Amino acid sequence: MEMPRPLASLPKAHLHLHFTGSMRHSTLIELAREQGLHLPDALEENWPPQLHATDERGWFRFQRLYDIARSVLRREEDIYRLVREAALDEAAEGSGWLEIQVDPSGFASRFGGLTATLELMLDAVGKAATEAKIGIATVVAANRTRHPLDARTLARLATQYRDSGVVGFGLSNDERRGRARDFDHAFRIAKRAGLIAVPHGGELLGPESVEECVYDLGADRVGHGVRAAESPRLMERLADRQICCEVCPTSNVGLGVVADASEVPLRRLFDAGVPIALGADDPLLFGSRLLAQYELARDVYGFSDAELAELARQSIRSSSAPEPHRKELLKGVDDWLASPE
Repeated sequence: MEMPRPLASLPKAHLHLHFTGSMRHSTLIELAREQGLHLPDALEENWPPQLHATDERGWFRFQRLYDIARSVLRREEDIYRLVREAALDEAAEGSGWLEIQVDPSGFASRFGGLTATLELMLDAVGKAATEAKIGIATVVAANRTRHPLDARTLARLATQYRDSGVVGFGLSNDERRGRARDFDHAFRIAKRAGLIAVPHGGELLGPESVEECVYDLGADRVGHGVRAAESPRLMERLADRQICCEVCPTSNVGLGVVADASEVPLRRLFDAGVPIALGADDPLLFGSRLLAQYELARDVYGFSDAELAELARQSIRSSSAPEPHRKELLKGVDDWLASPE
């Protein structure tokens, strides 16, 4: 029997990774110990937690664990460490390009305000990219459970750093608590400045949530978007416009969007021609990074090596990597496929 090609050497772009959620579990434990912080069982003995955020209590638990994780990042060196380790982990899994999503609001009181926090994060990203020898860009994301005026402030901030590594503007958190269209003004600010629009949608709500992202926010990519598979008409639209869905299978299971990985409609979206970029979302809370998502594509969704190469190509084409970097990664995908198994 022929051996499958090693997925860690398949060049890929990772387009859906949150800042705090990219932390190594071992680093969380170490920083908590240093600070004498008691972690809940779900972050220690019973890690990774099964959260089932499809009910309100589940999402509340998810947010609480997230806030606890964020609280261990107290010093500037913690920020540098987090990004450096995330970049090295990405490089080890074959990511040649990473877009990391940050909401500086969660750290602003600790690091001297929104602007100072974003500058700290961008400096950490620059140093980590150099050390790990991969390309890294930053997406500034607003929180849809906060007021749309906060999102406008963040959009303006993001546009000021367009030439310093910020490539996109996102919208995250519980989509049941803030409609996409309420944030249209913030996204207009970002898009006018040339940033890509990458809001979350179609995770805890159905296809109509993806439609709002596309029609009201001008989404270039949709974070998650898996529920688009429930609407053939919407899938056709996404395929026609080549709007990428950042599909995060392990996250969908962890948050109870599906009961089992086999229920994530990755194959349906792929076969409909919707561009896909596999993502890990928050490895700290879901227990696996990007490589595991490609392994699921092979082992659970039955993707052949040629199809896995196409998934990697779609992630690279949907990224904001500069053209020379993109070409180099795409050539690497072709070389991977041409190599003997």
